Amino acid sequence: MPTYTHRCPDCGEFDQVRPMAAAGSAARCPDCGATASRVFGAPALRGVDPGLRRALDASAASGDAPAVVSSVPGRSRRATPVTRDPRHQALPRP
Repeated sequence: MPTYTHRCPDCGEFDQVRPMAAAGSAARCPDCGATASRVFGAPALRGVDPGLRRALDASAASGDAPAVVSSVPGRSRRATPVTRDPRHQALPRP
């Protein structure tokens, strides 16, 4: 269940765990019982997958100063081995 933040006019802010269906209903302050209004804030992003977080951070970091690469990623510098088998000459070429 999500956690919602509410603000009591007398006691201040407090958090309350409640179902999403009850998100719009009025909340009562746990200390004084007064009606509290809901506070809207930034979403909690701490639950993001670490791989996704690294990708988002790398994307943001390279936005105004992209990294310079010297070769195509994933390509080996070793030469492709040439075969001398006569059967391979009959294979179709791209």
